[in-house]
Amino acid sequence: MFKIEYFERVKEFFTSSRVVKLSFLISFTLLLTAIVSVQNFFFQGIIENGISKKDIIAQKTLVVEDVKRTEQQKREMAQKVEPILVPAEDTFIRSNLETLQNSILQIRKKDKTEKEKIEELNILFDLSGNPKKDFILDFLLNVDDTSLKEAFDKASLSLVNILQAGITEKDFEKSNIQKLIQEHMVSDVSKRQIAVIPAMLEQVIVPNLVVDDTATEIARLNAMDSVKPYKVTFQKGEKIVFEGEPVTRLKRDALREAGYNVYELNWQGILSVYILILFITIVFLAYIKFFERDYLEGRYLSFAAMLAIITSGIAVLLPTGFTPYILPVPLVIIAAAIFLSPRIAFILTSMLLIILSIGMQYDIQFLIIFTILALIGMITVSKIRYTRRFDLIRVGFNLGVAGVLIMLSLYFIDKCLIDVSNYLILKNCICIFCNGIVSSIVALGLSPLLESTFHIITPYGLAELGDHNQPLLKRLQIEAPGTYHHSLMVSTLCEAAAEAIGANPILARVGAFYHDIGKLKRPLFFVENQSYFSIENPHNSLNPRLSKMVITAHPKDGVDLAKEYGLPSIINDFILQHHGEGIAKYFYNQAVQEEGAENVKEEQFRYLGPKPNRKETAILMIADAVESAVRAMKGATVDEIENIIDKIIVERLNDGQLADSPLTLKDIKIIASTFSRILRGMQHDRIKYQENIADEFKNKIEMSNKVLDEDFEKKVNELKEAKNKNELKNENNDKD
Repeated sequence: MFKIEYFERVKEFFTSSRVVKLSFLISFTLLLTAIVSVQNFFFQGIIENGISKKDIIAQKTLVVEDVKRTEQQKREMAQKVEPILVPAEDTFIRSNLETLQNSILQIRKKDKTEKEKIEELNILFDLSGNPKKDFILDFLLNVDDTSLKEAFDKASLSLVNILQAGITEKDFEKSNIQKLIQEHMVSDVSKRQIAVIPAMLEQVIVPNLVVDDTATEIARLNAMDSVKPYKVTFQKGEKIVFEGEPVTRLKRDALREAGYNVYELNWQGILSVYILILFITIVFLAYIKFFERDYLEGRYLSFAAMLAIITSGIAVLLPTGFTPYILPVPLVIIAAAIFLSPRIAFILTSMLLIILSIGMQYDIQFLIIFTILALIGMITVSKIRYTRRFDLIRVGFNLGVAGVLIMLSLYFIDKCLIDVSNYLILKNCICIFCNGIVSSIVALGLSPLLESTFHIITPYGLAELGDHNQPLLKRLQIEAPGTYHHSLMVSTLCEAAAEAIGANPILARVGAFYHDIGKLKRPLFFVENQSYFSIENPHNSLNPRLSKMVITAHPKDGVDLAKEYGLPSIINDFILQHHGEGIAKYFYNQAVQEEGAENVKEEQFRYLGPKPNRKETAILMIADAVESAVRAMKGATVDEIENIIDKIIVERLNDGQLADSPLTLKDIKIIASTFSRILRGMQHDRIKYQENIADEFKNKIEMSNKVLDEDFEKKVNELKEAKNKNELKNENNDKD
């Protein structure tokens, strides 16, 4: 007994939804890691511990950059750049000369012995090593004021010339300073001043040119950028590496160019790839959970996983030397945008590109081009009209053109720095252009197969279901024409309302077409079909409870028919939810009249539901009731139509039938306004046409002739009366 309970618990644990989801996550990430890492085996088979196990021959001419040699040349060019010097503030240098002059004048004026004055000058002047020291000191102490002033003036002019030329740290050495002073000293200097002026200037001169570190660094970077990459060419048939040769960075780059994946296979590398894929997958799932919760179902996630696995597999199996721009990334963009959503398509494609760029070592251009194309595809697919299949081909064409333009712009930037083969540019442009068009054609052709495999209904599938030649709609036309006409009217309302509030108008229209197909099982029990077949209402002879069972069974009967005819599961939502858990009021009221209110409960006359849980099904619930009510009121006025709409919406809200739907009060207001506008158009007045226009004209002609005859006879009588009066008057005159 204990063993049975134990195994039951283990079985329950492993079959729980959380464990199943976790196992699928681990399985997917392990599979994708294995696919992405499989190319590492190729490199592991020829390289071991950095040593080549065999000779590897170039199958085509390879031009590879020697990165190490290029970096060395760049360093050499940077070292040749001299530091850039900029002038510093030199006002204080000139003020030092003035201070020196004032100090000498002060010493000359002091009432001291010459020996004491010389000692002070020695402190002020550093003349050690100067052979003319005594002469200079004597000049400064004993020369007349005019000569001293003249010497300082010429020293000041010389200092200006020196500062303009600039003094560097290198110039500040004593020998260089003396040479600099001699070169820039004014010309009209006396023999006595030639020794004194340099001594003065040596005391005040300091460097006035400093190194601009920023400008120097920019100059060195520019010098490094000017160095062209050092290229090494391996001719076709030439050995890239020899057996037993260490594989240097240059050799690795050549092997990568030849198509080898140069990551060495080890557990650390595989674990790193797995962690990357696991992290990206979790981020993708988190995005779906928080922003696209409707797509968290297994069928949608399985479809996304299939796209990632197939694309990665093609990348691994791509022959050596083939451009990565033939990978079906545009197909992933288009298919994901159609079967999932445009935003999910962008996120999925971007994350897949990151995995491929790292795992397959594609260059940065690959990532940039296809990421921008994913953004363009997200926008263009969201704008296409699914009633025109050619629009999808146009999307592929647009992606191809955009890919070519992006690629050309990137290559033109590269051409400013390195030499890029024109043949390579042309080949990649042709590949990415054809890739866009072929991907759209493949996506269009595979859509029906993918729809049936993953049970995902796309706008193209919805457009096909909306064809009135579909078997179920044909049956509805023939067997239940009143229901068919009602469904057409409701679909018009639903489509317009869905478009007005930003819901899916195609889904709303198609769902409305099929929402009442359950009535095909007993079409004569529904009033809209009874007048067409001219039969008496069969509910007149039934108990209200039995009638309720027949009427409320049509959603379940509709689901059975939908499964029989292979309709997508999303249509079942419209069939089951268009009445929600509402009350069959007519039969409920009838039962109350017959049995008494105390013997009848509302729950006994409610539909089984569920309540609408999406915008489109909630719109259908309101439209279904509104259309039936307005149709029952023949010749309803505008006010009556609006009152009916408001009454039905309020009833559904008070009954809680819209509690599970995402409709806002603003959405409901827009829906009511849209329904009112369309129903007013349906209820417009018409001119009464005559059945027999010829008879009408004949009657009018006869009436006209009759009127003419009467007028003619009346005129004749008036003339006769006038004649008689004249004759009578003449007789009277004769008598007179």
